[in-house]
Amino acid sequence: MPSLRDYAEKESLLLPGHRLCAGCGAPIAIKQILLASDKPVIATTATGCVEVATTIYPYTSWNIPWIHSAFENAAATASGIEAAIKALKRKGSFKTDVNIIAIAGDGGTYDIGFQALSGALERGHDFVYVLYDNEAYMNTGIQRSGGTPKASWTTTTPAGSVIPGKLENKKPISQIVVAHKIPYVATATPAHPLDLMSKAKKAFDVDGPAFLHVLSPCPRGWRYSPEKTIEIARLAVKTCLFPLWEAVDGKYKLSPPSKLYVRKPEKKIPLEEYLMRQGRYRHLFYPEKRVDIIEELQKSLDENWNELLELCNEKQ
Repeated sequence: MPSLRDYAEKESLLLPGHRLCAGCGAPIAIKQILLASDKPVIATTATGCVEVATTIYPYTSWNIPWIHSAFENAAATASGIEAAIKALKRKGSFKTDVNIIAIAGDGGTYDIGFQALSGALERGHDFVYVLYDNEAYMNTGIQRSGGTPKASWTTTTPAGSVIPGKLENKKPISQIVVAHKIPYVATATPAHPLDLMSKAKKAFDVDGPAFLHVLSPCPRGWRYSPEKTIEIARLAVKTCLFPLWEAVDGKYKLSPPSKLYVRKPEKKIPLEEYLMRQGRYRHLFYPEKRVDIIEELQKSLDENWNELLELCNEKQ
């Protein structure tokens, strides 16, 4: 596997000068993913934080061919690119091997874009779909999405004396994608670069659709100081709230051991350590600690972790 030095010496395909917030996890992750490609890349990006902040007319931060898709159709656009290239290759007018990547946030994946994504996966188009998951519609004002965790504050799930933030659980999008029986699905974070780039390389190399679910901490929406992004992402993994795993042809396995994340449940950091560092969960600690909700969230996490261990044939 290439080292961090090897990747650092490659040309970046997402250039400086974009207007994404300080501390945003998305550009860190996208830079890492693009570095993993050993072929030219064509990208399409759904409307969202990354799209609006990297392409303020007449400027662009994309150092590759790039297409703006609407909120709902990044996967459909990627499908069209792949089909067009196949047709041109049959005619002999296009001979370059390229990697195709679709990039969308949680709003454009869990919700608005799910129909296009599911259809593209079912048809078996050969491209990599990247979900940068900041867990709300951050671009339009921090509204809740299907990817917003239970009990977290958003502008449409305000926390008060009656309702303690969002009432519904986060949709298990990665498992839903695995159920489509595609070649490759993986979770990753920008805080674990070699893990992310290794998985991105596998995703680019498979024949057929691949899906990368990347946790993308958001200082603005999650309410933490921008320099804490990597710390927050690592905590999400160390608590097993966002475990690192991959599914190859439907077979689950945990990511290789590392000092930066855990494999066994007895080593989990309590979820409370993650929650208390984010203002979107402040209502669980002030003016009084909501032990009942915190314990409920921990119980749900433990159940999900144990289910994952079973899927990975790991001992609990």
